[in-house]
Amino acid sequence: MAKEKLKKEKEVNNHPNKIGFKDVAGYTIAESGNMFNLTYITSYLKVFMTDVLKIAPRLVGYMFIITRLWDVVNDPLWGAVVSKRKPGKDGKYRQYLRLVAVPLGISTIICFIPFGDPDSIFYNQFLAERPMMLFVLAIVLYLVYCTMYTAMNIPFGSLASVITDDPKGRTLLSTARSVGSGVGGAAVLLIAPMVIFVGTGVFDEQTGKEIEVADGSRMLIYALIMGVFSIAAYLIGHRMVKERVPSIEEGNVDLKGVYKGLFKSRPFVMLTLSGVLISGQLQFGSFNAYLYKNYFTDTGLNIFGTICTYLPMAALILFTPKLAAKFGKKELCGRMSIISAITSVFLFITANSETFINWINPKQGIYPAWLYMTCLLLIGFGYTFVSLTCWAVVMDVIDYQEYKTGIRNESAVYSAYTFGRQFGQAIADAGGLFLLEWAKYDSLTAGNGFITENDTSKKIMFICTIIPAIVYTSVWLIFRFGYPLTKEKMEPIYESLRIKHEAEANN
Repeated sequence: MAKEKLKKEKEVNNHPNKIGFKDVAGYTIAESGNMFNLTYITSYLKVFMTDVLKIAPRLVGYMFIITRLWDVVNDPLWGAVVSKRKPGKDGKYRQYLRLVAVPLGISTIICFIPFGDPDSIFYNQFLAERPMMLFVLAIVLYLVYCTMYTAMNIPFGSLASVITDDPKGRTLLSTARSVGSGVGGAAVLLIAPMVIFVGTGVFDEQTGKEIEVADGSRMLIYALIMGVFSIAAYLIGHRMVKERVPSIEEGNVDLKGVYKGLFKSRPFVMLTLSGVLISGQLQFGSFNAYLYKNYFTDTGLNIFGTICTYLPMAALILFTPKLAAKFGKKELCGRMSIISAITSVFLFITANSETFINWINPKQGIYPAWLYMTCLLLIGFGYTFVSLTCWAVVMDVIDYQEYKTGIRNESAVYSAYTFGRQFGQAIADAGGLFLLEWAKYDSLTAGNGFITENDTSKKIMFICTIIPAIVYTSVWLIFRFGYPLTKEKMEPIYESLRIKHEAEANN
């Protein structure tokens, strides 16, 4: 028995498609490129439009709905293009890191041209006096970005499944992607508040802090930096990674049949639901910029909030792959995400209770920033395991679909999953902006500090706490009770597909 176990462990350790440091580092760097542009867009484009371009929150909300309707066409279209494209000298998916890098970087930059900011050299009086035309231009520029990002994201997501089919390697790549996401996202969020916000010289009466506003020219400069960094990261990643699992031109793919089969698959449905919620919450977290600016009147809290979110991930990066290998990805996420659920519910209840606030902070009469940050830290700890393993879970579902149907179609599966994530982002963006409109927030209140009229700041706190409470509780329920692919179920699937791919490579 011991000899058999040793033999099995040796076979796993000598996997023919085992990856090395170069692949992991390249995949990490490329994902950081993703986040240089995506994090800045998702975190601050709303602020740019409401506070710099002076577009009403509800109109910005409509913009995100319109762009997601475009994704209904755009995502399956790119999924089909990627599926049918012949593998080149760079492989089937790796080539897109080189082909799309520059257009995507440029599309990030043009989204932040401050046509409506009178203090900018790009100020256009014709557009500024015609807000609807400015709004339409903003939609067009953002659609260009969405198209380019999808052109990169679908093949990049599929890339991990052909770098290796080794389960340990895939978990390592998922962790690497999360590391790259954390590094790229944290770099943007830690530095951006220090660059894009400027003091007004006016101090808030309630908190005694200087009121700050977003500066259009500074936001454009920061977009330029992020665009250039993202291009460099993609090109470096392209040189470092290698495709090992055979992939072929898929010809005329029956996308309708593929998607119909996917949505009959419980693992895929649960994965997609979790993707909608996870991506939606990540996107919704960007509304904390309004909370820090208007409720706490301290844009520096953006930095502390970022640290509290990413610190648990940094602390657990080295342990998560081993824990996932020992307990299983579903099991780990289902057990640990309850911490995020409980903490987010506690935060919602206490942050919106005047009795609790008056008890813990009677002097200022607002929720203590230190307690808010502590809750973010605990939420980040529980959520870290979901974040670090989510891309390995996607690859598990791809493997499961191939095992059940005999057909491997990474790009179609990934494009459907990506659309689910983008749908979650759209709901978060549009819903959050409509809620800001409900809170009576507009460009005039952007620099007014703690807004007592109509209780706008308190409503922003309500918005920024109730949604996470719902989302994190739902994510825990999905991984604990809904998602079915346990470690026990996946192990024979890995082995079966490994034998199949070896046979394909030898023919």
